[in-house]
Amino acid sequence: MMKARRVQVLLIVAVLSFLLIHFRLLPCSNNAPMEEKPSPVHILILSSWRSGSSFTGQIFSQHPSVFYLMEPAWHVWVTMYQNSAKVLHMAVRDLVRSVFLCDMSVFDAYMSSQKKKSDLFQWETSRALCSPPACDSFSRSDIITAGNCRTICGKYPFSKVEEACKTYSHVAIKEVRFFDLKVLYPLLTDPSLNLKIIHLVRDPRAVFRSRENTMADLKRDSNIVVGSQRTKGEMGPYNTMQIICKSHVEIYKAGSQAIPSFLKDRYLLVRYEDIVRDPLARAAQMYRFAELHFTPKLQKWVHNITHGRGQGAQAFDIGSRDALNVSQAWRKTLPFQKIEKVQNVCKDAMNLLGYQLVQSEEEQKNMSLDLLFAQS
Repeated sequence: MMKARRVQVLLIVAVLSFLLIHFRLLPCSNNAPMEEKPSPVHILILSSWRSGSSFTGQIFSQHPSVFYLMEPAWHVWVTMYQNSAKVLHMAVRDLVRSVFLCDMSVFDAYMSSQKKKSDLFQWETSRALCSPPACDSFSRSDIITAGNCRTICGKYPFSKVEEACKTYSHVAIKEVRFFDLKVLYPLLTDPSLNLKIIHLVRDPRAVFRSRENTMADLKRDSNIVVGSQRTKGEMGPYNTMQIICKSHVEIYKAGSQAIPSFLKDRYLLVRYEDIVRDPLARAAQMYRFAELHFTPKLQKWVHNITHGRGQGAQAFDIGSRDALNVSQAWRKTLPFQKIEKVQNVCKDAMNLLGYQLVQSEEEQKNMSLDLLFAQS
């Protein structure tokens, strides 16, 4: 009798165990397999100051699937300005990783505990911070200008930054504070990230001319790049350009020559001049690389903003302009003596990236002479 009861109990336990395992393995609803949420795509636009990176950033910012921040590491450099760029690389990398993961608590180390969304550097250039849930005044599908956003959306709490970030399939950051691609290897091998790097470059002569027009705005950054002593005197601006050009050479070589396996298909070189010559084709190329759809609405916006009448007179202003003409302005305004000095310190970068040297003022001002060729 006892033996029969023991067998009966064991059978009941076995049946219950089977049912428990069976139902735990079943999908949650309607016997249909659950769809996994796709992993976010992380895009780093890696560039230097005055290289068309703000405009390129807007190509991503205006996409309704993208959460975008412009130069969040500005906060690191402002707080730790007494250090060199190399020393700050790790802090910048850690901040960028946290932003990619939508962990905005990283800003606690660099901003006031009473911070608002509007305390974030260039927050108004992010369409994602100008639309729900970060701001209720616009739709997520709207093309939103920084001026309109700044006026209406500044009052929201800083917590909205993280809340908004978590609702997007793509997180894009534009950053000018990396000078070595190898610093980013830990992010490229991080299993929690799906990182793609767009390396944006521009003709150093055009960069130099633009930097001259914004020298006061860039003084602190230049001091961090080369040291305050080397920014002084006639050669100061050229010392800065030399470091910038050298970094582009090293980044390009690391991203395209004898690359490690984890970098395969995750590095894209883009020249600003190629963008302004054929904006739709280059925007489409970057969107494909980033796994984004180039909508008709965005195509129209890209065309209009690059085919306006503006001359790009205001620094950091992303308004409609004649982008091709603006990109060539240095050829009409920069003294040839300065061009020679820039070419001297940036010769390797120019040869590698496809920028032809000019040998005379006549060549400089001969607009029928194409100074762009296929990079080696």
